[in-house]
Amino acid sequence: MEALLPVLQRHPGLSVLVWALMFRVAHRLLQNLPVPKAVAVDDFRSWKWRNLSVSMVHSLLTGTWAVTCVIISPELATNIHSFYTAPAYMLICISSGYFVQDAGDIILTRHARGSWEFLIHHVLVLWCFLYSLYSHLYVAGAVVALFVEVNSVTLHLRLMLKLASQQSSPLYQINKFLNLFTYIVFRLSAQFYLTYYIVQNYSWMDKGGYFLVTMTLMNTMILIYFYRLLRADFFPRSRAHMEQNGTHNNVKKFLTE
Repeated sequence: MEALLPVLQRHPGLSVLVWALMFRVAHRLLQNLPVPKAVAVDDFRSWKWRNLSVSMVHSLLTGTWAVTCVIISPELATNIHSFYTAPAYMLICISSGYFVQDAGDIILTRHARGSWEFLIHHVLVLWCFLYSLYSHLYVAGAVVALFVEVNSVTLHLRLMLKLASQQSSPLYQINKFLNLFTYIVFRLSAQFYLTYYIVQNYSWMDKGGYFLVTMTLMNTMILIYFYRLLRADFFPRSRAHMEQNGTHNNVKKFLTE
């Protein structure tokens, strides 16, 4: 992997596009897998299932990779500004490719209006990741940010179970507690740690203002989603909860909770 680093650094944009293509290939291959009946009968559910399947692959890969990078090289968690390793740099290339592919999938399949929150998230992430790839700064920060993908595994599983109308299944009940745990430990903690680092070192950081604004917007989004998550899984309103087991009339709304 060390031998690949100079190539990736000379052509970061091309590297991102190659990985975007790889995730698109994965998208096509995953379409050959069987889907639950509740998913197959609805166009939106079918698209969302395919989209989440690719997202699950990304989360399993990058979440594990990010944690492993920090375990092997602990300085990634402390020298966020300038330290990085070859595996860390490659990880950001791969993850950027996924976000490019996913944004393209949302836009080209005409789901941008119903998925605008995801598009905003992807733009914020890509701005940070691409800056890191081209400047070779904050690569370690991007690796720490990818700790959230550990939580994304349980988040994606939660949504896939909802798509399959399995909210009453034992797996959903177990996953909702795992999801809560990983949301706090990997998503909220990683985001707030990075925010704390930026605030503490703001005076000398390159592009500190841009990153602080970005983190503030991201923190606002994840706190709103955390509130929705708690309300939907632990404090459901009885009528809304009953509607979730109905037809696809409100499927787009209930999948955002």
